[in-house]
Amino acid sequence: MADIAIDPAVKPQLVEGDVSLADITQDVSVIPEELNAKTPREWYIALSITGGITLLLGAMLTYLVATGIGVWGNNQPVGWAWDITNFVFWIGIGHAGTLISAILFLFRQKWRTSINRFAEAMTLFAVACAAIYPLFHTGRPWRAAYWLFPIPNLDLNMWPQFRSPLVWDVFAVSTYGTVSALFWFVGLVPDLATLRDRAARAGKKVASMLYGVFSLGWRGSAAHWRVYEHAYMLLAAISTPLVLSVHSIVSFDFAVSVLPGWHTTIFPPYFVAGAIFSGFAMVITLMVIARYAFRIEHLVTIKHLENMCKIILLTGTIVGYAYGTEFFIAWYSGNGYERFTFLNRAMGPYAWAYWSMLSCNVLIPQIFWFKWARTNVPLMFVVSIFVNIGMWFERFVIIATSLHRDFLPSSWGYFRPTWVDILTFLGTFGLFLTLFLFFVRFLPMIAASEVKGMMASDKMHHPSYQPSPQAAVSSERA
Repeated sequence: MADIAIDPAVKPQLVEGDVSLADITQDVSVIPEELNAKTPREWYIALSITGGITLLLGAMLTYLVATGIGVWGNNQPVGWAWDITNFVFWIGIGHAGTLISAILFLFRQKWRTSINRFAEAMTLFAVACAAIYPLFHTGRPWRAAYWLFPIPNLDLNMWPQFRSPLVWDVFAVSTYGTVSALFWFVGLVPDLATLRDRAARAGKKVASMLYGVFSLGWRGSAAHWRVYEHAYMLLAAISTPLVLSVHSIVSFDFAVSVLPGWHTTIFPPYFVAGAIFSGFAMVITLMVIARYAFRIEHLVTIKHLENMCKIILLTGTIVGYAYGTEFFIAWYSGNGYERFTFLNRAMGPYAWAYWSMLSCNVLIPQIFWFKWARTNVPLMFVVSIFVNIGMWFERFVIIATSLHRDFLPSSWGYFRPTWVDILTFLGTFGLFLTLFLFFVRFLPMIAASEVKGMMASDKMHHPSYQPSPQAAVSSERA
């Protein structure tokens, strides 16, 4: 089957060029093989930059623990600031991976096959970055287990408050990370077995042994494929509600309070749409770079990028509708405090952040109504960066503007990030990109087995397809 040529007349639009299934295996596998055989200087340069920024993150966290939370810019009344803003930002970034892997799989969207592995890995890296903030916000992360889990701790005389959404967050995010990791690993197994066999044929014993351990003895038999497909379907079904539940629970951190600007029922769908919005934007940002750097434009085509632009347009419009609904609710409620909060967002000291958010999240993505914009790679790259800037501002506006002017004017304040805030946030990007560089070096970034399955399926279901005589005889015997 690996040598079946895909006729250009019947090939799917999602793979460009006159390629065979064997070509797909070669094009995907050669990337980690070449990087391991002779790592290019550019990879080391990129790793030295991102690794240095990651070390900066470690230095900031060490300084934070040694000195105390006071090194952050948190104050009264802004007790939550960049820490929670960045936590919600990174959780949102990871949402596209689960959506692409689970929901689009259940809806049989074939265009997901070239980008799902990439997006799933991005999900895991984003969750790792997000977990840093609530853990270190405790001030003493080694005691976090006592504060977050129902562990008997008579010495501290402290128990978790299970009616608090902050505790719900712990279980939601940990479940999300665990299921996403399983989903990602299960999808990797067939391709790891391919790398194992290719390494064995090339005489690379260490690589063959390592890939062999993680491929779990995969041989590609019918029994293996049957179990694999059942497991993949089950994990997709489990992951689908997580796409909706995780960011809904994150939104409860704010929505269950009685603070003007937070106490609203629109937050769960609003947060979910925003998470998908920012997640797809980050996938485009990294995928545009990766497809050019590794010359995989024939596998990650304009069709893939255009579909992601359409989702960004849809979710961006939903987010814009949510912004308008918030102002309507504030006016219609007749609550003076609620009205003041939203007028303060638009015209108060943080107006610059609010209008930046509105421009990046609502106005700029509207260019994707035009097909020429959805097929212009440099333009979509720039728009994706603006979207993630805007989504960061959204989280900052929700948190800072609702806190800095509370019910008592004498306690009003203004939040300014410290250098520790800024360098810690920069460090999380270093961690995210460092993990990404290791991913593309050692693992196949595209699910070759799924791309080949999609191509073979399209060929056999095409009206012009004629089965071989051997296949016809086998079919009659069956």
